[in-house]
Amino acid sequence: MKAMRYHSYGSSDVLVYEEADRPGAGPGQVVLKVAGTAFNPVDVPIRGGVLPDVFPVQFPHIPNYDVSGVVAEVGEGVSRWAAGDAVVAFLPMTAPGAAAEYVAAPAELLAAAPRTVDLVDAAALPSTGLTAWQALFEHADVRPGQNILVNGAGGSVGGYAVQLAARFGATVTATAGGRSRDRVRSYGADRVVDYGTAPVLEALAGQRFDAVLHLVLNLAPTAAEETAHLVDGLVADGGVFVSTTTEPPQDPGRGVRTARMDVRSDAGQLAGLVSRVDAGDLRIHVAERRPLTDLPAVHDLALAGGLAGRTVLTP
Repeated sequence: MKAMRYHSYGSSDVLVYEEADRPGAGPGQVVLKVAGTAFNPVDVPIRGGVLPDVFPVQFPHIPNYDVSGVVAEVGEGVSRWAAGDAVVAFLPMTAPGAAAEYVAAPAELLAAAPRTVDLVDAAALPSTGLTAWQALFEHADVRPGQNILVNGAGGSVGGYAVQLAARFGATVTATAGGRSRDRVRSYGADRVVDYGTAPVLEALAGQRFDAVLHLVLNLAPTAAEETAHLVDGLVADGGVFVSTTTEPPQDPGRGVRTARMDVRSDAGQLAGLVSRVDAGDLRIHVAERRPLTDLPAVHDLALAGGLAGRTVLTP
């Protein structure tokens, strides 16, 4: 099969499109014929060897952990899935990934793919949708009627968070850039603040929120001091601040609770998100589709801040 992989850490130049052995389905696994795989910003530091202790990989490594595809082979002990099933999954982040024609996947991580969107585009749902769900309902414990701030709503996680919070009955304020402002408003945000016209703390001076979700991209985390200012200036007494990047202050006072979260793969939650997509309650946004051979260029665009949303790649 063809795969995009790298044999050592380095710049995007180490990514090579080449022949690789097609994986087989081990016990508890299936092999998927990949329809689409979404780029994730964290793939860049993993490829660069920035976090080798946190994300150890074996060379040659095939990146990309979000996948949509069709079951091509079923391993021993797998009874729920059969050849021909269309599925989505958030794969283990350091295992051989989906930037290939085929990928082996733990069967326990699979969910049936949405029926109402193209299977290729469904690859944009798993890890980012799960991050939004877990941030809202596990870490922030959001309740109907609360005032929520989604900081970084123009990204994939933020977009899902706005939709889920609005549907749940929260009052949602969102920050987004000019190119994503209208899309974020269409997701149900009650107010959209353009961070390009004024810093967030300045634009929202005097306002406080029951929950603040800080969902800026992994490639552009805020400094610890800036994060502390966000907690102090935006979170209401007794509220909560959840970050997907910078570690927030542990004891900011005023009864405020903080958390830095890491997403986990959860097939049950993913199936719930899929049901919301099929019911029309959750929209999958794909900024562009590109061939898998463009993956090095996508990595470079991400570093330069040139990606305008979720990019899905096709083998």
